[in-house]
Amino acid sequence: MSVYLERPEFEANLLFRAFINDGMTIVYPHWHKEIEIIYSIRGTVNIGVGDEIVHVAEGEIYFFASGEPHYFLASPDSERIVYQFDLSLFEEINLKSTNDCSLIELFETGEKHSSKWSKSLATDMKKLLQQLFEEYGKQDLGKNYALFSLLFQLVTTFYRRLPQTHTEVKKGAKASTIKYKENLEQLDRIFTYVENHYEESITLEEIAKYSGFSSYYFTRFFKANTGTTFMSFLTEYRINQAKFILANEKVPMIEVAEKAGFASVKTFHHVFKEQVGISPLKYQKMIIK
Repeated sequence: MSVYLERPEFEANLLFRAFINDGMTIVYPHWHKEIEIIYSIRGTVNIGVGDEIVHVAEGEIYFFASGEPHYFLASPDSERIVYQFDLSLFEEINLKSTNDCSLIELFETGEKHSSKWSKSLATDMKKLLQQLFEEYGKQDLGKNYALFSLLFQLVTTFYRRLPQTHTEVKKGAKASTIKYKENLEQLDRIFTYVENHYEESITLEEIAKYSGFSSYYFTRFFKANTGTTFMSFLTEYRINQAKFILANEKVPMIEVAEKAGFASVKTFHHVFKEQVGISPLKYQKMIIK
C-alpha cells in the first residue's frame, strides 16, 4: 500500500475510526479520500499542510478535506486523537437539500483550524469529538447507531456554524477520487511505484508503460483523476519528501537532494525555491527553531 495514498482500515461496514497517536508518531506525506479530524488533547501537534506548518495547540482542532496531502512532524510531549470517516456514509444523494452545498465543498471551503472558530463552536465540537471517541471504544448495544448519530450531528453543526474561507473548490483529485472509486486501484499502483522509485529518474514513458497505458492515454487518465500532470505530481511528491527530511533530519543539502530524488543539489535548490518560495536552508531554519 502506498504511503502517499492511504486507505484507512475500518471495522466491517462502519466507515469511521478513531485512535490516539502520541507526539513521536511521525506520519509521512500522504492523502486519502476520507475526511480526517485532529483533536490535540495534550501539547502542540505540528502538521505539514501544503507549504506551511500548522501548530495545533492543546485543546484545538484541525481537519483535512478529502484528498488534501498532509504529514505529521515530531511533536514531543503531545497526544492527538485522529478521526477518519468516509463521506459516503451520509448517503448525500438522498439527504442533500437544494440549498446545501456538497459535503466535499463543505469541508474544502470551511475554516479548518478551530483557532479561527467562534468559542461556542469550538467548545461544542470538542464535546462532540470526545463523545465520538468514547462511544467508539465501547461495545454497547446500538454502538453504530450512536456513532452515526454523532457524526450526523457533526456534519449538521458544520453546515450551520462553520466559518467559510471562500476558497474556490478545486476540481480534480478531491472530487474525482470519490466519484470514480474504480480508479483508486490503478492510482494506488501508480503512487506505489512513485513511492518505491522517486529517488530514481522516472520518465513519463516509463510510468505509462508500467501502468499498461500509452503515454497519451496515461497523461489524460492521470490529469482527469488527480487534477494535475504526472510530472507536476512527481515534483510535488519529491518536494514533500524534502520538506519532511529538512524538518526531521540534520543532514547535508546534497543528501537531502539525493534522498528526495533530485538529480543534483543545484536542481533541488532551484525547484524547491520555485515551488516553496524560499531556499531549502531558509525553510529548515524556519521550521527548526
